[in-house]
Amino acid sequence: MVIEEEVAFLEDYVSDSVDHRGVPAGKLSTGGWRSAWYIIGVEVGERFAYFGIASNLITYLTGPLGQSTATAAVNVNTWSGTASMLPVVGAFVADAYLGRYRTIVIASLIYILGLGLLTLSAFLITIRISEQRHDSVKTFFWVNILFFCSLYMVAIGQGGHKPCVQAFGADQFDSRDSKERISRGSFFNWWFMTLSAGITLSFLVVVYVQDNISWALGLIGTPCLFMVMALALFLLGRKTYRYPKEDYKEKNALARIGRVFVTAYKNRKLNLADPGLGESLLEDGSSQKCRGWLECLGKALLPGEGGGEPCTRKDVEDAMALVRLIPIWITSVISTIPYAQYSTFFTKQGVTVDRKILPGFEIPPASFQSFIGVSILISVPTYERVFLPLARYITKKPSGITMLQRIGAGMVLSSFNMVVAALVETKRLEIAKEYGLVDRPDATVPMSIWWFVPQYILLGMIDVFSLVGTQEFFYDQVPTELRSIGLALSLSAMGLSSFLSGFLITAINWVTGKDGGDSWFNTNLNRAHVDYFYWLLAAFTAVGFLAFLFFSRLYVYRRVDQVYEQEKSSLSKIHCSFVI
Repeated sequence: MVIEEEVAFLEDYVSDSVDHRGVPAGKLSTGGWRSAWYIIGVEVGERFAYFGIASNLITYLTGPLGQSTATAAVNVNTWSGTASMLPVVGAFVADAYLGRYRTIVIASLIYILGLGLLTLSAFLITIRISEQRHDSVKTFFWVNILFFCSLYMVAIGQGGHKPCVQAFGADQFDSRDSKERISRGSFFNWWFMTLSAGITLSFLVVVYVQDNISWALGLIGTPCLFMVMALALFLLGRKTYRYPKEDYKEKNALARIGRVFVTAYKNRKLNLADPGLGESLLEDGSSQKCRGWLECLGKALLPGEGGGEPCTRKDVEDAMALVRLIPIWITSVISTIPYAQYSTFFTKQGVTVDRKILPGFEIPPASFQSFIGVSILISVPTYERVFLPLARYITKKPSGITMLQRIGAGMVLSSFNMVVAALVETKRLEIAKEYGLVDRPDATVPMSIWWFVPQYILLGMIDVFSLVGTQEFFYDQVPTELRSIGLALSLSAMGLSSFLSGFLITAINWVTGKDGGDSWFNTNLNRAHVDYFYWLLAAFTAVGFLAFLFFSRLYVYRRVDQVYEQEKSSLSKIHCSFVI
């Protein structure tokens, strides 16, 4: 009787989490949606700040800083790529040393410092331009250095903030509890929908302030204020959070997984199936999986010839889980390249067309990115309330569709979006030629900016399928201790795609612009051929999708449920023994 009461008492707590006092986290007093909404609110503020800079950065670089369209696009892609790659470093620091909560606080302070210095540089550049009248090219060299150093300081802050906040939010749901596990799946959807509201607000408010009131106030000042508010909100919910236990730091997860690769290499000449090496250390068919293309890692389970200690089954399975992610990650990089275009060429194209939506009111081209957020706000409830129930009815699966199927659907939409973008740009060039505006880059092409709405709407749908699906997939499929790194991997795919986009732009600009020819990215967009670039990206994403189909059919999902049950059983046995 005592044992049953104690076990029931134990089940009221989350076995792998503690509260702010360091004692086991109670399910009723911590975590769940109450804590998650604090964290979601933090991300809304951070995304408002980030996109307040990113959405109109190319206009700032080609305007006050006087850069060419191709140079500005490369600079935006490089900064955006760096900001998306740095989360890998931030996640490593969090998972291996500081923990997610402390990393979020420190990264937020760096973020705010970068925004403050960026505000200062924007004011100095504005003053310099006013002194030189319309000569915006010969700005002070050191002011430009301050601007770019501050910009990359923001990227560093975002690198620590982004992967940890989302992982910390997902940590508020107990994966061993069936109801909370379902809630965690919904968390990724509602997380993305809610922060899209902040992004949409940023596109509408901040971009308008930038274009019509003050670059310094709109580009940096307002985002800095929102980032301060986000940090205050995060600290406010401190007592409600569930904090992952830090026992794993006694044996760092990266170290033990790295040891698997080292041991497997040392045992590379051994035969896993050799009966002289003793009975198999793997159960439930795992040995058959090891004898496939991951057999080399399975050899880490064997004692070395010199009597070296073998790795544990869990360590090997965790290492295998990471290796299986590599092909999915590579194909995600290729299919995400088109996503880098909405903040560069989509915006520059919008500058050239008729942007009047009401008599006397002209919308800034960057504000049309708000349609991405609007699309997400519509797509997420539709996905949750209509698509998923229908998919569950058809497939008889609790999740409706698998995470890989969700990612694949987003890849198809990504390729289709580039086709739409290419057709719209072809139409714009035809109208410019028809009205004799090819050599008049400052003239407005008589084409409504509403033509560009479908490609922004499709971007929102791509986010709901591909981006959210990728984040949930990498969070779910990595070892529990490396979930920040898992989310960072999904973000790094976008970062690397931005670098690849910048490389393609540089290479194509050089090839097509040499010998006096018209570059695809001519500063005069009426003589450019961005439509050719979009067709090329459509082909790239189609090839990436075919490769994704091949690797996804080979992919074996990590058996997290079995690991959870083993841990829960072991914990219950230990506790019962103590009571007896």
